Amino acid sequence: MGLSAKDKLYLLNLQKGFLGEKQFDKLLSTLSNDWTILNDLHLEANNTSFQIDSFGLHSESSYIFEIKNYEGDFYVENESWYSVSGNEISNPFQQLKRTESLFRRFLKNHSFHYTVEPYLIFINPEFHLYNAPRNPQIIFPNQLNRFMEKLKKKSATRTKNHLKLIEKLLSCQVQGLPYRNLPKYSFNDLKKGIPCSECQSFYASFLRKNLACSHCGHKEDVTCAVIRSIEEFKILFPEAKITSMIIHEWCKIIPLQTIQRILSKNFKLFGHGKSAFYVK
Repeated sequence: MGLSAKDKLYLLNLQKGFLGEKQFDKLLSTLSNDWTILNDLHLEANNTSFQIDSFGLHSESSYIFEIKNYEGDFYVENESWYSVSGNEISNPFQQLKRTESLFRRFLKNHSFHYTVEPYLIFINPEFHLYNAPRNPQIIFPNQLNRFMEKLKKKSATRTKNHLKLIEKLLSCQVQGLPYRNLPKYSFNDLKKGIPCSECQSFYASFLRKNLACSHCGHKEDVTCAVIRSIEEFKILFPEAKITSMIIHEWCKIIPLQTIQRILSKNFKLFGHGKSAFYVK
């Protein structure tokens, strides 16, 4: 469905942030096996939730990496951050300090004694900050290579509590965090069909066992495509029952008989007649 300008901008910012985190993950993957890296931690301390984009554990130190994929020119004035057009943005360094403070509380609450090194990472080479503060905890794009070399040279002495902390972090992950600011949608609002797994254009033709994309030429096995579409349907409508009729309508170009065959081979049928539904 179409998105409002506000929702579209929000989605693009989320996607951009995610791509920035993936870029930094690639850099962290070059570190030695003496490092333990955890991504996207959602934790809680003193009834306050917080998120860590990337977390590193090495020797007796823990590392918090706040990743920003900002692009373009920005400036700092009286500790406030602005885009070059004059729009104020949330101060990312204050965000890092909040995360650091809550993580220190988390460690203390669980009786761990690790030093905490927080870093604000600007990953995009097209980012520039005027009036930048002189702060070694802020790593700019042209400093990334030197920063990574510095991490690689750190000597390793794994402590007894190393594994215990990792297990505690994983076991304390806050589950079921809701998506925020999702636009409202309904089944009738959404365009029906199966998007190409490569370019996301909707398949226009069904060729017995395959779907062919008229936009990029990609071909996909029809069973794989239908199962993928069912998984997407379940994410969007977790309370809805999977029936052959609703999946037929959802996939649009796939004949009902083919839908029924795929469901019967890959799902379990419950009930009879019009009340029948399938479960994975």
